[in-house]
Amino acid sequence: MKNKKMKIARIEKDLSQEQLADLIGVSRQTISMIEAGKFNPSLQLCISICRALDRTLNDLFWEPEET
Repeated sequence: MKNKKMKIARIEKDLSQEQLADLIGVSRQTISMIEAGKFNPSLQLCISICRALDRTLNDLFWEPEET
């Protein structure tokens, strides 16, 4: 599943994928794969992304349950 919330938060902070990657110490490809839903990041990486984007884990990575 694509992570649109992360992409939107990144764009709202006016960051490119490469800039976000540099902030948290990963490759641009890692950010791209997370946003595309092709890579499941570790909890530590999720926390680093949240801190860089000023968002919570719930804001970026929690998917509501379907009823």
